[in-house]
Amino acid sequence: MTRLPARPPSAATGPGWSPATWLLLVVLCGALFLDALDLSMVGVALPSIGSSLHLEAGSLQWIVSGYILGYGGLMLLGGRASDLLGRRRVFLTAVAVFGAASVVSALLSNDLALIALRFVKGASAAFTVPAGLSIITTTFAEGPARNRALSIYTVCGASGFSLGLVIGGLLTEVGWRVTFLVPGPVAIALVLVGLRVIPRGATERVRLNHFDLPGALTSTAALLILVYAVVDAPNRGWGSPATIGLLALSVALAGAFVAIERRHPRPLVRLGILRSRTLVHANLAAMAMFGGYSAFQFVVTLYVQNSLGWSPLSMALGFLPAGLLVALSSTRMGVVLGRVNTAWLIFFGLLALMSAYAWFLRTQPSMGYADFMLPTMLLLGVGFALTFPAVNAQATQGVADHEQGLASGLLNTSVQIGGAIVLAVVSAVLSSSGPANVHHKLLPGMTTAITIVVGISLVALVLTAAFLVQDRRRRLADVAAPALLPVD
Repeated sequence: MTRLPARPPSAATGPGWSPATWLLLVVLCGALFLDALDLSMVGVALPSIGSSLHLEAGSLQWIVSGYILGYGGLMLLGGRASDLLGRRRVFLTAVAVFGAASVVSALLSNDLALIALRFVKGASAAFTVPAGLSIITTTFAEGPARNRALSIYTVCGASGFSLGLVIGGLLTEVGWRVTFLVPGPVAIALVLVGLRVIPRGATERVRLNHFDLPGALTSTAALLILVYAVVDAPNRGWGSPATIGLLALSVALAGAFVAIERRHPRPLVRLGILRSRTLVHANLAAMAMFGGYSAFQFVVTLYVQNSLGWSPLSMALGFLPAGLLVALSSTRMGVVLGRVNTAWLIFFGLLALMSAYAWFLRTQPSMGYADFMLPTMLLLGVGFALTFPAVNAQATQGVADHEQGLASGLLNTSVQIGGAIVLAVVSAVLSSSGPANVHHKLLPGMTTAITIVVGISLVALVLTAAFLVQDRRRRLADVAAPALLPVD
């Protein structure tokens, strides 16, 4: 087979892309869409899974968290692997494993086995996403071409997560197992097309010690233990020796991870990259964005299906306006990213997300859809359409090609860490407040849970405002600096 060039000329030199370049983008966007779709579809199916397998909210959240933890816990290793082993090889292998795990998980009835397969699928996505994003950033030249490709790519991810609710609702009407099965054949089809269109790039000659396995193990274990401690705290007690011990162990493992990264010759995270203000800000904003939304969706799914009696399809259609707004914005976000400071896009995106959650606090069971949910969905659509592409573009700005995998891995790790932690906190609040199946009443602890989500979004908004102020001061100082130089 003839090797394709590492950078298609059409993508690098002009606004018109060749059919091969578009097909490459379809494969990469398709994998991200599938990753987000899978998580979203399963979210809709949670009440049906809980009814079928007799699981409470605290156990149900592990169906989501298992995927998120595999995703976030191994994302850094996935980014490093794509840089060392080759982005094409890592991407195609990970998508194939994702497809196989989808088919097998649809056949399972044991909750522990199901959660384990969800972790495997999340781990596969952890290798797919940084490889796919780094293929884009090394294929499309920095500037308008890359902004256009990134906007399409990231909006596809957001669209997958949003529209997955509708698709999940339709499939759950058939049976919750169908939501686990469908991604399998699609993933295999993407692999077959990807074999022909993804360019082969140069790879290093690698040995086992090139991979920072101790770093991967300590970071993943720290996350797993942290989430387990938070979820189990309502049962054991927040001040119990077991809870405090688990939280202390998580902190110790996180510290060990930092120590390993400082000494390892090929660390998962070159700590110097964290000196980039823009990258750190993008990661913090991404944590708040996805953490808040994943927790919000979890609460609303249980509320409208268990309390209000909506069907999975009705619930999915209720979320549809948000997905449509994100999808419709995809054609213009490339232009917007080229003209507007990404930090301002993040600011207004977070403001829209916070406003959406705050509006939902008004909810009462007697309210109609147009009053309590439609405004929230419209604001969520605006928030995601602005924030999702902006954090991705900001996180990779000015990063060298050989560290694009690391930068994208860090960003997506932050996304999943935010999702796992906030979801665990909200799940703990619901679990400690009473049974979730209360007909035509607010879920016990629901107001507290949504308030936590509003607070997290507010903190991120304040941090973004501080970033903008500091950025403006830096630019003014740079402008004033030449006037202070001595004249010969």
